[in-house]
Amino acid sequence: MDSKKILMIAVVALIAIVAVSSCSAGFLDFLGGDNATDDSLNGKEVNLAAAASLKNVYDDELIPMFEAKYPGVKVTPTYASSGDLQTQIENGLETDVFMSASNKQMNALADEGLIDNDTNLQFLENKVVLIVPKDSDLNITSFDDLKDVKGTIAIGDPESVPAGQYAKEALTNLGIWDAVESKFSLGTDVTAVLNQVAQGSAECGIVYATDAKSNDDVKVVCEAPENSLNTSVIYPVAMIKDAKDADAAKAFLEFLQTQEAKDKFVEYGFTIHE
Repeated sequence: MDSKKILMIAVVALIAIVAVSSCSAGFLDFLGGDNATDDSLNGKEVNLAAAASLKNVYDDELIPMFEAKYPGVKVTPTYASSGDLQTQIENGLETDVFMSASNKQMNALADEGLIDNDTNLQFLENKVVLIVPKDSDLNITSFDDLKDVKGTIAIGDPESVPAGQYAKEALTNLGIWDAVESKFSLGTDVTAVLNQVAQGSAECGIVYATDAKSNDDVKVVCEAPENSLNTSVIYPVAMIKDAKDADAAKAFLEFLQTQEAKDKFVEYGFTIHE
């Protein structure tokens, strides 16, 4: 075989190898698109400020999932009542993403120019429920029965805790707030309310359905009547306007809207707001 033929065969073989390699790479990219990472995010950090009722799903599931998808990015969460987080953000808390248990706090920060409104998303829904300790023999079946409770009723502080604001709204609309106000033990966030009931230091309490689901030491008596709340319990999420690592924060918001992340929220008792 002469040298020209050998050269031609070598060139054809090389072209074939390059073509196959390119197709394979493209195919692998297609298959692994959802798991592809952005190296430009390496070393970045997402500072997350989230309502206390979100702690379990974030710590147990979503933060590990995001950090596995973006190995170079670290998520640092701060959990508290939405009202406390609002105040902390106003006072300079280093935050990239804020997820509130109510629109009230998100709207206040937006009005102050602290939220990137283009990213503001009405994301999750929750339910307000009445709970008692799991071994309680308290004879209550409705919110109206709270008038007959002799002991303590735990609720979030309506001044700063969305769950407490919803509790006050429901009890006021049901016409029983004045009759039960003297029995309240006010929690600094919804987790504190849940713990009071779980530990038996309160006869009953008002929390979110997701909180009740997370603790085997309480049981749900009933949901707040539909007409007792003026609006649905909405959890908005948004990026802070002056986020330190904006690209990482955007990646985190995009991740929250993936089906795998939404499935975890649902697993923990939330509803995706449509």
